[in-house]
Amino acid sequence: MTTKGKVLAASCLMYFLFYMDRVNISSLAPIISKELQLNAFQLGIVFSAFAYPYAIFQIIGGYMGDRLGPKATLGLCGLLVGVATIWTGLAGGLVGLVCARTLLGAAEGPAFPTATRALAAVMPPAERGFAQGITHSSSRLGNAVTPAVVAALVAVSSWRGSFVTFGLCSLAWTLLWLAIYRTDKGAEQAALKPVSGEGEVPFLTVFKRVRPITLIDFCYGWVLWTYLNWTPLFLAHQYKLDLKHTAVFATGIFFAGVIGDTLGGLISDYLYKRYRSLGISRLGVIGAGFALSLVFIVPMTFISDLVTAAVLLSAAFFFLEFIVSPIWSLPMDLMPSRSGTASGIMNFGFGMAGIVSPLVIGGLVNWTGNWSLAFSTSIAIVVCGLVATLVVGSRMGFGKGAPAVVVGA
Repeated sequence: MTTKGKVLAASCLMYFLFYMDRVNISSLAPIISKELQLNAFQLGIVFSAFAYPYAIFQIIGGYMGDRLGPKATLGLCGLLVGVATIWTGLAGGLVGLVCARTLLGAAEGPAFPTATRALAAVMPPAERGFAQGITHSSSRLGNAVTPAVVAALVAVSSWRGSFVTFGLCSLAWTLLWLAIYRTDKGAEQAALKPVSGEGEVPFLTVFKRVRPITLIDFCYGWVLWTYLNWTPLFLAHQYKLDLKHTAVFATGIFFAGVIGDTLGGLISDYLYKRYRSLGISRLGVIGAGFALSLVFIVPMTFISDLVTAAVLLSAAFFFLEFIVSPIWSLPMDLMPSRSGTASGIMNFGFGMAGIVSPLVIGGLVNWTGNWSLAFSTSIAIVVCGLVATLVVGSRMGFGKGAPAVVVGA
């Protein structure tokens, strides 16, 4: 297998496992909340605990990935992810869960920006949409299978044992990454060189260039966190489903995201090759994802039938995931020599959404007892995301005739 193939395959496996470690607590929340006597707002605190360090370490971790390199940075991330996940299974109450999730957020924060740095070194611009699509598709596959895997593990052991199993898998991935990661230094430097040989791009330049995209990522992140954190609880409480039936419907909803991620990446790359424009190939696909997701999530809030609601949630999630590939490709396109830092700055918005949305949604649900509010609040956020995409495209000059790659083509 080529270096490009190895890096891409290992990145896909990392996204798959790390997202399972991230969302398994959502599938187990009905059991954990009952055993540890946690209400909806306290669960929101647990969910939010992951996002505080996750947001902070987006930028710090992206910088680490650029400085230390992907091998060392992701090796450390994998080790800490495994430890934090096992610790979650050992927690005895709210404080223990918050501490374990805080460590998990700090460990996963640098992972995706650093993986973006690794991919930028081996993937040509015309294949970056596909690379981001397939890696994030792997994360959504992790989302999709986690409810079923959790149900199976609980059946043979316990909710605590399931966390231990997930953690051991992440530790195994760490050993695999350290064993296989190799790059051609000359090819890597050529792929990451700044435009016109201008030397290292200053951090402030990276920040100013990527900052507008952070707002779009916040809006996308709010809705994704809603799906990841609240879908199993929404199904369990709104439709009185047990763990087994919740897993079936949640798996179907999350699997739609697997297809959406991959298709969004393929469409983005196709438009890139045809028009050579970031406005069309990246922001155009992002805008379409927000708009089409809105078409399906609005009627879902008025539906009482379980199957119809699940279909509408799946369709909305499918189009929402169109956004992932182009938004993660933009830091690689704009700042290839600092793609770890750039993607970390961008994904800081995602982390902030993970802090705010669980607390807002948990508070609303705990106050009103209406679990449909989890998704009703997303409508306004999707509209904001669509408007932000149009404004960012206009202000950054990503019109039809805009160049395909601004820095480091």
